[in-house]
Amino acid sequence: MGTMCKWVLAGMMAGFTLGAAAPAVADEALPSLPARIELIPFESLTLPDSAFLKGDKSVAKPTLLAAELHIAQGAGKRPLVVLLHGSGALNGGHELWTREFAQMGVSTLMIDAFTGRGIVATSDNQGLLGRLNMVLDTYRALDRIKDHPRVDTSRVALIGFSRGGQSTLYASLERFHALWNESGVDFAAYFPFYADCVTTFVDDTKVKPVPIRMHHGDIDDYNPAAQCVTFVDRLKAAGRDVQISLYKDAAHSFDGPLGPPKPTLSARSMTVRNCVLKEEPLGQITNMKTGQAFTYTDPCVERGPHAGYNAEAAKAARASVRESLRTIFKL
Repeated sequence: MGTMCKWVLAGMMAGFTLGAAAPAVADEALPSLPARIELIPFESLTLPDSAFLKGDKSVAKPTLLAAELHIAQGAGKRPLVVLLHGSGALNGGHELWTREFAQMGVSTLMIDAFTGRGIVATSDNQGLLGRLNMVLDTYRALDRIKDHPRVDTSRVALIGFSRGGQSTLYASLERFHALWNESGVDFAAYFPFYADCVTTFVDDTKVKPVPIRMHHGDIDDYNPAAQCVTFVDRLKAAGRDVQISLYKDAAHSFDGPLGPPKPTLSARSMTVRNCVLKEEPLGQITNMKTGQAFTYTDPCVERGPHAGYNAEAAKAARASVRESLRTIFKL
């Protein structure tokens, strides 16, 4: 037997030995694995916020985006959570959420709002994409999966983080549904995480009559919780089903295990925490300090908020979302 053949045979035998000795996937991890993963392309539009607010498609650019559908184990149609990422795009922290949902028998559709638009991140330049584009992306993704044989469209929820949290929150507005949601599918619940609540929109207390469950860190200086508490108070006064959970000593992105283990300065990240923004007149987001149309060059736009992981807050928030979904989806 030649030397080369001996090496090949030895390598094969070593592989068999290692394979026999290697442990199988732990039984407790199996329920968190999807039964199937599909890449779902869908058509959306890229347009300025002013056009979105007016329902104006004339200046919109057709855009091909993609989403990753993780189909949970179990027969037949499964309930679904649509997931919207933040300014840093999709990451492994979002993958953990898909596993949380899979363990409950719930599928996840993770929308990538950036790659198809040639965007890597918007953290340092939020002006790269209108803040309401991801609301439209959500509606377009619904239209794409409404006839999927494994999706129960009567049980679909929306969860989003930071920029995606803001989109999740405002995707609940009846007005935006009327303007842009052509799918015929309504969300059964909304879960905004550390959303930006600084903007007051026309008729923004007229939201879908389903639960809105907000989650926020009490020391968030990127999107301060106090602004969301104020909005929650307005929604409650209008009789809406809304709650906000505040987590002690939790900063922005507190559920992201890939982030720093404590609040850390994000020197270049943009924040509108000190802006006062209002849709006035209809279709224009106005900086109420200047009386002019808002832009990201306005003096109220700052840099240097903090972000960081908080394991205790993350654990509590995941448990809260699971419990809410069990009730809403009747699991």
